[in-house]
Amino acid sequence: MSPLARFPGFSVSDPRPDDPRLAALRRWIADELGWPDATLAPASADASFRRYFRVSRADRSWVAMDAPPGKEDVGPYLRVAGMLGEIGVHAPRVIEVNREQGFLLLSDLGSTTYLEALQERARAESLYADALDALLAIQTRGAALAPSLPPYDDKLLRHEMSLFPEWFLGRHLQFALDRAQVGLLADAFERLAASALEQPRVFVHRDYHSRNLMVGAGAGDVGVNPGILDFQDAMHGPCTYDLVSLLRDCYIDWPQAEVRHWAEGFRVRAAAAGIGADVEPARFERWFDLMGMQRHLKAIGIFARLWHRDGKPGYLADIPRTLNYVIEACARHGDFAAFGEFAERKVRPALQALVDGPLAAGRA
Repeated sequence: MSPLARFPGFSVSDPRPDDPRLAALRRWIADELGWPDATLAPASADASFRRYFRVSRADRSWVAMDAPPGKEDVGPYLRVAGMLGEIGVHAPRVIEVNREQGFLLLSDLGSTTYLEALQERARAESLYADALDALLAIQTRGAALAPSLPPYDDKLLRHEMSLFPEWFLGRHLQFALDRAQVGLLADAFERLAASALEQPRVFVHRDYHSRNLMVGAGAGDVGVNPGILDFQDAMHGPCTYDLVSLLRDCYIDWPQAEVRHWAEGFRVRAAAAGIGADVEPARFERWFDLMGMQRHLKAIGIFARLWHRDGKPGYLADIPRTLNYVIEACARHGDFAAFGEFAERKVRPALQALVDGPLAAGRA
């Protein structure tokens, strides 16, 4: 699937001629960078207001970020890009900056995402080996930098989970929680936040998954796998967060045995490097599962919000997979049995009825 396929109104053809942001970007490239001969084509878009365009001249290419001031701040991107450069992983290099207009010119890491490459499942072992190597580098070499990032604290963890009842249960499913169900969710959220906060704290990318990892080298920037994108929301937080984002990806899933193999291999290497060295495998596994539950509840809420608030239906198809991760994790931990039963017997049928009915995904 093309990285653009999920974004209605964002075509691989030349963007709308009446797009004032694009016109300003073209002027910046032509006048300030001195490249009047450069051509622009959409490269990708994401769940925010940012857009990306591939800028080509002769046989070279770059990527221009359009981050509208007032809606997107390029400051965090520039800061974290500098950190990842210090760490030595393969992230875009910042070549030119126009803070006032919200434009950046970046090195080009290519156009093939991990998600696309992993459709050929035989490539999974080598691609995940590379991604896990890079993640370990971020956590170990980034140890001195991580405390300067915003803290992934209790307030934020709870706010993220609140998106699940607000946007998914309430707005998307029109599901009215009774008093017992409100209490059930509050109890689950309490334990999920506590589990996250008891973990060793590391440099957290916060969106380390198959759509933000690139394969191979772009025409303008030769490098190794993976090219790492969309890192501007990095925080100082739980050591399993990025690991579960990668291995229990909302956009592609893997057999439980493979996930456990990859996660355990990472745990052993991280412990040898001093991250969670005294943590027993069973405890780490629980952290991993519960961190996944927290992230997936947040993601489901965001996917619903992207449709109902922002008119972006492309993520609705990923909700059943993401909800299934939550149900499966609950089944492995007895203290979440009641929450898992609620998700399986109440939430999943309501979602299926919506998908099968006149309010199907993307038509609501």
